[in-house]
Amino acid sequence: MKYTLEERLDIGRKIYHNELTRYEAASIYGISAETARSYMREYRDTSHLPPKKAHEHPCHIHTETVLPESWESYQNMSKDALLDELIKSKVNEAR
Repeated sequence: MKYTLEERLDIGRKIYHNELTRYEAASIYGISAETARSYMREYRDTSHLPPKKAHEHPCHIHTETVLPESWESYQNMSKDALLDELIKSKVNEAR
């Protein structure tokens, strides 16, 4: 389906401002995700806005490194002991 410039800009605005993902827009408007992306870029360029960054997306998860409670006990271990602990951890994680 072909959309007018106003309709494309409206779709692009919704994507740019995180009202819709480009995949949701593609499904709703019967266009491909790449076309939805181009509508967002068209809106962005027409409105003279900066490019979106990954961390601005609401679905982007910010993770922090959490040290184990017994971090001090690892500091005094040898390299072999640390490797053993790492292997145990990976095995437990896989279970």
